[in-house]
Amino acid sequence: MRLTTKGRYAVTSMLDLALHREHGPIPLAGISARQDISLSYLEQLFAQLRKHGLVKSVRGPGGGYYLGKSLEVISVADVIEAVNEDTDATRCRGRGSCQKGATCLTHHLWSGLSDQIRDFLRNISLADLVVREEIREIASIQDQRVQTTIERVTSLLHD
Repeated sequence: MRLTTKGRYAVTSMLDLALHREHGPIPLAGISARQDISLSYLEQLFAQLRKHGLVKSVRGPGGGYYLGKSLEVISVADVIEAVNEDTDATRCRGRGSCQKGATCLTHHLWSGLSDQIRDFLRNISLADLVVREEIREIASIQDQRVQTTIERVTSLLHD
């Protein structure tokens, strides 16, 4: 099992969206600036997240994305699965054909680990994460950093 950048970025961007949900639809540019994820990569991820009903979009001025379901029902596993990430720790994708078509000695060990990982991620919702103080502190620091950058750019433009 290897959680790739795609899965990590999907969870990070969904958590950012959840933390900023009270501001209305959130433009991907805001998530991009706060999380240092390329805008084009976010567009690809959000297309997949939208297809799975985890986000909805609003077009036009003031548009952006908002959560497609409540925080309580969106699990980390839902987000990871929506972007086609795999939490399977077996070499055979769970088929039991790890050793020349037969089950290897450690298949059941890795299969059990896969089940534990899936259960762990399925039992953590976005609601569980947004209330964590350390996450809220990090989000506040990110917001301040982006606001400072905006102020600097605005100041340079007016000088």
